[in-house]
Order: sequence, then structure tokens, then C-alpha cells
Amino acid sequence: MSKPPLISRLPFISIWADSDAQQRTALKGVVLAIVSNLLFGVLYFYSSLLQPLTGTQVFIWRMLSMWVVLVGFLAITGRLSFHINRLRELSSFKQWLLLLLPTPIFFSQLWLFMWAPVNDQGVQVAMGYFLFPLMMVVFGFIFFGERLSRLQWLAVLFAMLGIGLEMLRTQSVSWATLWVCGTYPIYYILRRLQGITAMTGMLVDLSLFLPIAIGYLVIAAPGNFMFVTGSGLYFMLVASLGVISVLALKTNIDASQILPVNVFGMMSYLEPLVLFVLAITVLGDSFETSMLYSYGFIWLGIMFLIAHGIQQIRANRRSPKPWQKGARVS
Repeated sequence: MSKPPLISRLPFISIWADSDAQQRTALKGVVLAIVSNLLFGVLYFYSSLLQPLTGTQVFIWRMLSMWVVLVGFLAITGRLSFHINRLRELSSFKQWLLLLLPTPIFFSQLWLFMWAPVNDQGVQVAMGYFLFPLMMVVFGFIFFGERLSRLQWLAVLFAMLGIGLEMLRTQSVSWATLWVCGTYPIYYILRRLQGITAMTGMLVDLSLFLPIAIGYLVIAAPGNFMFVTGSGLYFMLVASLGVISVLALKTNIDASQILPVNVFGMMSYLEPLVLFVLAITVLGDSFETSMLYSYGFIWLGIMFLIAHGIQQIRANRRSPKPWQKGARVS
């Protein structure tokens, strides 16, 4: 009896071949989530590849290249008119106010994501992303009256204990950590109230920043513009920065629409883990042994949140619901 071809015996290929349509869809969602989180990790150390450009300059170039790639992608796929028509439906002042209020948060978060890795704040920003899901739980409780399970209360308690210990250890707490976990939930709450998809919101944010980026490069820093456009290597790195950013966003959104809420939420922990590892290895950020106590409590809180997610998955296994709230942007 002849053996099946080698490629069909590879782990993922064999699992795919033996799965039904629903299982294959779930596997596709998991793969997309992993790819998106790894791409966000690649973006995290991109600033170091573009030195001597500063983190702020890399941020400017990223916003510009993302706009070009995103508009080009939407135009080619025929989706640009859909997003424009969605914006035309906004008629009241309140609707436009809710649309524009999150934009400064978006700018600041993407700037910090590019600035932190080359300014010894990589670990602190990674910790902010670890705390982000916990803060979403807290904000959901405060603003939407969402009830917390016992595991969620334990997660919040241990996270707050970890933050308290870190404050005692350093007599302060990193502003970068607080900014990530404190303002990103506000961004998502406002987008949720508006009912705007992640892609539409991204198109608005990038379009608003476009004249600022062009003005900076042409008027404020013409030397920087000539440096990048005059170097084939740096021009390709900047162009790929936009491609990777949009690809990371697209795969993240696709995964969020395929996977059940809790599975997608737990997969999102992969990104801060990748960022944390990159920060203390590739980027060379310092990590003191004494930090293990405070960070240990925070990670313990995350474990309780993951346990809650597993509990919910088991409870909803027969009727999984797709994640409808949009995807996180980094």
C-alpha cells in the first residue's frame, strides 16, 4: 500500500484535509489572527531598521505610506465607494463629532508604537497592550454596565495589584503603559458608539493626517524627504511599511469576523507577547529581576481573563458568535 504524498502528511495540511467546512473556517481564522499579530510584531522593530530616522519621522512616513496603500487597495477591490457612502450617511453634528473625537487617540497610539522601540520604552508599551483587554473589561463595566464574572474580577484585581507594586518599586508608573491601556479603550468605545468599521475609521484618520504628513515632509523637514526618496533602500522600506501595516490590519479584521469573540480575544494576547520578547531581545530594552513581581501579578490577571475566555468558549461552543466590534489597530 503506497504512502500518501509527503505534503499531505504535514501537520497543518493533514488537519485541514481531515476537517469539515466549519473547522476549516475556524482554522483559517486562527491562521489569520497569528499572521496579523506577527505582522504587528514586525512593525514594532521597524523603527530600528529605518535609523537614523527618528521614531516620529518613521511615524510620519508610516501614516503617509499607509494612506497610499489603503486607498489603492480599496480602489482596486472596489470597496472605496462603500466607505465613502458610509461617511455620506453621517448628517448630524453629533455623528461627525463622534467620528472625529477618536482621531487624536489614533494618531498618538501609532506615534507611540513607532517611537517607543527606539527610545527604551518597548517593554512599557508591550505591557500597555497586555493591560488593554483588562481595561476593556473595566470600561465595559463602567460605561455599558456589563456584568463581570468571578474570573474577570480576579483578573482586574491582580492587574491592579501588579500596577500598584510597580508604582511602589519605581515611585511612578510608565506614562507609555498608561497611555496605551488608558486611551485605546476610549478609541474603541467611541468607534462602537458611532458604528464605524475599523477600515472606515482608518480611512478617515489617515485622510485627516495626510496634509500634516505632507506639510511636515515638504516644509518642516525637506531634508528628510530628500533622504528617503533619494535612497532606494529607504524608499522600499517606507513603502513596505505601508504594505505591512495595511496587511496586518486586513488580516486582523478578517480574523475578527471569522473567529468567535473569546477565541479572537485570546489570540490578541499573542501580539503583546511578541512585542515584549522583541523589546528585551532584539531592541535590547532593560528588564530588571524586580519587575517580575509586579509584572507577574499582571500576567496572573491575564491568565484569569484567558480562563474566563475558555469558559465562555465551552459554554457557547454550539452557537459561536463572530466578533462584530472591529479590530485593534497598531
